Amino acid sequence: MCSELNFAVQVTSPLSINERPGMAFFKQQKVEDVYDIGEELGSGQFAIVKKCQERSTGVEYAAKFIKKRQSRASRRGVSREEIQREVTILQQVLHPNIVKLHDIYENKTDVVLILELVSGGELFDFLAQKESLSEEEATRFIKQILDGVNYLHSKKIAHFDLKPENIMLLDKNIPIPHIKLIDFGLAHKIEDGVEFKNIFGTPEFVAPEIVNYEPLGLAADMWSIGVITYILLSGASPFLGETKQETLANITAVNYDFDEEFFSNTSDLAKDFIQKLLVKDTRKRLTIQEALSHPWITPMDKQQALVRKSSVVNMENFKRQYARRRWKLSYRIVSLCNHLSRSLVKRVLMQEESLRNCESDSEDLSQREVPPQRRSSIS
Repeated sequence: MCSELNFAVQVTSPLSINERPGMAFFKQQKVEDVYDIGEELGSGQFAIVKKCQERSTGVEYAAKFIKKRQSRASRRGVSREEIQREVTILQQVLHPNIVKLHDIYENKTDVVLILELVSGGELFDFLAQKESLSEEEATRFIKQILDGVNYLHSKKIAHFDLKPENIMLLDKNIPIPHIKLIDFGLAHKIEDGVEFKNIFGTPEFVAPEIVNYEPLGLAADMWSIGVITYILLSGASPFLGETKQETLANITAVNYDFDEEFFSNTSDLAKDFIQKLLVKDTRKRLTIQEALSHPWITPMDKQQALVRKSSVVNMENFKRQYARRRWKLSYRIVSLCNHLSRSLVKRVLMQEESLRNCESDSEDLSQREVPPQRRSSIS
């Protein structure tokens, strides 16, 4: 699949990888010698995830093959430092709502992360199959997301890519499935006194400070949780425009509302929770602790608890709007892929023309930058 909002990543100094006993190095052997590699589960710009089974135990995992950048001048693949950052963060975390790292392998072209297999699918796809959903049920899912983020933020780790596609279910065959946060490719440890700026993430979910290239911190995740909650309660997306530029403009202007068509049955408590997260000033935005203490998540009396139980999500609207959103995003991805394919063909033809017109050596096409292609919710 094709790219979202993905600019060059600015990386702070990587942390030591030797922080968890027993996982102090990348194993320099073929992962195929230890695991049977199975079907593809998903793909990103420079990564492919496949199901695998450990031969010695029979336990199934997910193998994430990350393509390594082969030279500093190249923009194809992921740098060793960036991979090491992701691995180091995964090694530092152990929480029921965060995907677990099991093992690491490395060969000439790839680093392979052996991860906990999360096979229940995306949370929102699961919700789209439900006939009814009360706000009380919805908060059980949001609470799990908050618990995972609370753990990360307690370690000064920002995920920076919270979105429905990265909120997965361990097993969907139970009433309230267990949520797992996945994909720590953009995650960073926020260090006191170290300014970190970047433009990355998925436009629909990024905070204004990312769009405006301002110093980033843990608050960026809280904005994303506000967007996710808005979509969960309506199926509609608060800032999604007809173009990426329109989406980003809506974000910086905090241009959204609670359309009566979608929020007629939504409680004021739920709206208040969202409003206090979608705040441009990071100092006034809810922190993770404040979000967990909000009465919509943790009712302070029986009346607030009753409001959550009696308020329901309009599932007909949710399904219609969510399907429309998915279709719109898929259409943009296909359009972008077609555009990139045409661009690549044009570049190949231009190179062939150049070879015909001169005798000098030309740059090998395989070493040239190819427009990014990765899974995303928006082009």
